[in-house]
Amino acid sequence: MTKPTSGDFTKTPGWMDWYTGPSRPSFKLPTGAVDAHCHVFGPGAEFPYAPERKYTPCDASKAQLYALRDHLGFARNVIVQATCHGADNRAMVNALVHSGGKARGVATVKRSVTDGELQAMHDAGVRGVRFNFVKRLVDFTPKDELLEIATRIAKWGWHVVIYFEAVDLPELWDFFTALPTTVVVDHMGRPDVALPVDGPQFALFEKFMREHSNVWSKVSCPERLSVTGPKALKSEQNAGMPSYGDVIPFARRIVEQFPDRVLWGTDWPHPNLKDHMPDDGLLVDFIPHIAVTPDLQRQLLVDNPMRLYWPEEAVPR
Repeated sequence: MTKPTSGDFTKTPGWMDWYTGPSRPSFKLPTGAVDAHCHVFGPGAEFPYAPERKYTPCDASKAQLYALRDHLGFARNVIVQATCHGADNRAMVNALVHSGGKARGVATVKRSVTDGELQAMHDAGVRGVRFNFVKRLVDFTPKDELLEIATRIAKWGWHVVIYFEAVDLPELWDFFTALPTTVVVDHMGRPDVALPVDGPQFALFEKFMREHSNVWSKVSCPERLSVTGPKALKSEQNAGMPSYGDVIPFARRIVEQFPDRVLWGTDWPHPNLKDHMPDDGLLVDFIPHIAVTPDLQRQLLVDNPMRLYWPEEAVPR
């Protein structure tokens, strides 16, 4: 596919707009719940998309994100820099500045970033940087550059978010374990949920978390990981089974093994989905199937994200 040009903000063909009529969740979120993984896209006329991007998304503004937050019942957001904006963090930082203290951010930066720029982002609410290893989304960044960035941001107490696919964990293992910060894995490292939860692929991810106490995981994006999807589960759902049921064993396993190192987020506005666009209300209703007790739900949605992103306000357990 030909990359879009810098001045063309026409949405990439096949890109789906986010779901505009989310249901109100049946699951009541605990007070102070944090949507710990979401994005803003542009709007492109105000915050142009990066010339080197591999796709052009639909616009998804800070106002629309915060309206969704209130509709679903979350108190706060963690906004992760989208690949379509590259290392231009202005849209994300603008959303933080206008959040009234209710949002923190994860940036994408290059080696050329100055300490002054990092400090300004910290003051705005950025608390981490994201390294993306999904080859279809970004071009390769040398690991020595990434390690240099990770070392520099450690003095602000920031963490590193890593996005990769499960098949690539063996070759990335040594680099990930050399990172000097807390490391947060996006979406459980994108396991193949068609494989057994007890199989070697997911066992390697469990080992990664078990042997490295600085590693956290987001147990989000069932709509991205599911093989069966919501449509195939309609009859089961009507019988009491949730959508994306094939993801539940994987996410529940991580929540129960590492309850103090898990996070959850909507992933709104759901980049790069081409088969279906999820109802964010139904995604919230997925939560009690993977965090099955009130204590696990509170750790997942309140205690853990507050400890990582708002440590000055976190209440010790």
